[in-house]
Amino acid sequence: MENPLPSRKFYDLTPAERLQVAMERAGLTAEEAAALSGAAGLSLEQADHMIENVTGLYSLPLGIAQNFVINGREVLVPMVVEEPSIVAGASFMARLARAGGGFFTSSDEPLMIGQMQVLDLPDVQTARLRLLEQRQALLEEARSIDPVLERLGGGPRDLEVRPILDSPIGPFLVVHLIYDVRDAMGANAINTAMERLSPRVQAISGGRVHLRILSNLADRRLARARCSVPLRELAFGEYRAEQVRDGILAAWAFAAADPYRAATHNKGIMNGVDAVVLATANDWRAIEAGAHAYAARTGRYTSLSTWASDAEGNLVGSLELPMAVGIVGGATRVHPSARAALKLMGVQTARQLAEIIVAVGLAQNLAALRALATEGIQRGHMSLHARQVAIAAGAQGNEVQQVADRMAAEKLVRLDRAEAILQELRRLNNG
Repeated sequence: MENPLPSRKFYDLTPAERLQVAMERAGLTAEEAAALSGAAGLSLEQADHMIENVTGLYSLPLGIAQNFVINGREVLVPMVVEEPSIVAGASFMARLARAGGGFFTSSDEPLMIGQMQVLDLPDVQTARLRLLEQRQALLEEARSIDPVLERLGGGPRDLEVRPILDSPIGPFLVVHLIYDVRDAMGANAINTAMERLSPRVQAISGGRVHLRILSNLADRRLARARCSVPLRELAFGEYRAEQVRDGILAAWAFAAADPYRAATHNKGIMNGVDAVVLATANDWRAIEAGAHAYAARTGRYTSLSTWASDAEGNLVGSLELPMAVGIVGGATRVHPSARAALKLMGVQTARQLAEIIVAVGLAQNLAALRALATEGIQRGHMSLHARQVAIAAGAQGNEVQQVADRMAAEKLVRLDRAEAILQELRRLNNG
């Protein structure tokens, strides 16, 4: 649909005008737009049913990242985040990537892993074999637990038994139930199935089932994104395209080789990932846990992303990580803003949402690497951060940008400096 305000760039619009653009482009109703704006989002009554001891609501900014083309489809991406430069960085990198066709994504079936810890076994190996002999019977019992999920094409897919021979408490067994949760995140379905199966597992193994819970290392449920940025798109200012490309590759190599750098590198990826996960009311803590565990899956913590130069000299990047997100059930169903966010993206399945999230993570990673490899991370970040400092100093209206611009020009973004500039501005304005 045509942009109703085509003569001005999105970031130059007022919040109300940006919302109008989003409504037109995504076909949002007035009610859905109000939910995205926060005017009619989560109510106190709804919140009181979600967690304990509710006293109020806590707001964070919701921005819309632009320029994303994912598998040939234009996508507006809602991002909930308090840190400046994240939405702008993702939007700008998406613009560079679209010159190479945008982002290409794929994902696995929504398979989650439930774990049972089986203790007090006289013979771990014999118990393992007994459980494997009854594998089909256990899967049949698991299949009967959630007939609705079964009708939707989900349910149990496999059962594995792993011996843990060296632990602080001695040997025990771990039973893995591989479960297709369809469009749910899957925690409730998995945990229910594990609890229902535990008496049968105890009877077969002769042991005692202790923990019964899903694993957040969802390595059967990976999502992937890749992009190619034409070399010509990388040049800017005084920086040659080859210089920018090679600087990005050197920065990535640092993260690939060193866990201290990899931790911050991957945090940059998660800046984008978490912002979309939050916008859709998914469990960002589970996503964080799975991502960082996956980054250490070889026994050494390393970069989640990969960057290289192709035969034509273009910059190519890819990202793969576990992405256990849902579009049904839980907070996603309860929260009006989350439902509006899904509609804004045109999301129809959990896998589609997972792929969008990983594409945003890759764009965010590129934004950080490009900044680090060229003008430094602080230039763009601090100019945006300066506005927050100006507001903290008491600036209002047009004063905010005036104070922020002065601090950015001076490269001195501090509260005391913001207060001094604000006092000076007000003295001048008051004659």
